[in-house]
Amino acid sequence: MVASESQWKDRLCVGGSLCSHSLQQYIVGSRHGFHAGSNLRLPEEASRVTEKLCMDREQLRTAQAPLKQRYLTDPASALVTLRAEGALGENATCSVATSRALVEAGLHPATGGTGLAACSGDMLLQALVACAGVTLSAVATALGIKLSGGTLTAEGDIDFRGTLGVAKDVPVGFKEIRLYASLNTDASPSQREKLLALTERYCVVYQTLLNGSKISITL
Repeated sequence: MVASESQWKDRLCVGGSLCSHSLQQYIVGSRHGFHAGSNLRLPEEASRVTEKLCMDREQLRTAQAPLKQRYLTDPASALVTLRAEGALGENATCSVATSRALVEAGLHPATGGTGLAACSGDMLLQALVACAGVTLSAVATALGIKLSGGTLTAEGDIDFRGTLGVAKDVPVGFKEIRLYASLNTDASPSQREKLLALTERYCVVYQTLLNGSKISITL
């Protein structure tokens, strides 16, 4: 385990404007106030697992090389449509099927929900955390940066007056989303900066939230 003084806390923000990311020495503290949040803990064995459990840099390159070549020669093959489905249920819930389980989403307690069903806002933050965590791990592997664990946490601020139609001047949705990465690594400051920059650049969910995407709804 790397000593606590070698732990770092990185911050990425998605909101009305992008907060420039910065590197700060990691300090454990409490956060106060209402917010939606999600977190992901990277396994402590992340940098110590055997070849059976974790691909190394060469394995990653071997796996991605033919795909990259294919996308270069056939750009159209790189366009993949992801799909999510949900079935409406009782008590204002919607069950979403994932590759691992069936998730029943419902109203957040702040909008009249019981809190027993998953909140779609939390699910959005969880998707960001999961995507950023996978991207960060892959980038670290590609750069040869060893991680002995870490935690990713996403926070999002919502003014529920917007979605409840209480105040017309309050926008619907997250006002700001903050993504924190606390890593256990002996990487140099320049390596951390590169790791953070590339994670920010190649994380699909982060970039979608940051830059927006053309979206439509059909009834």
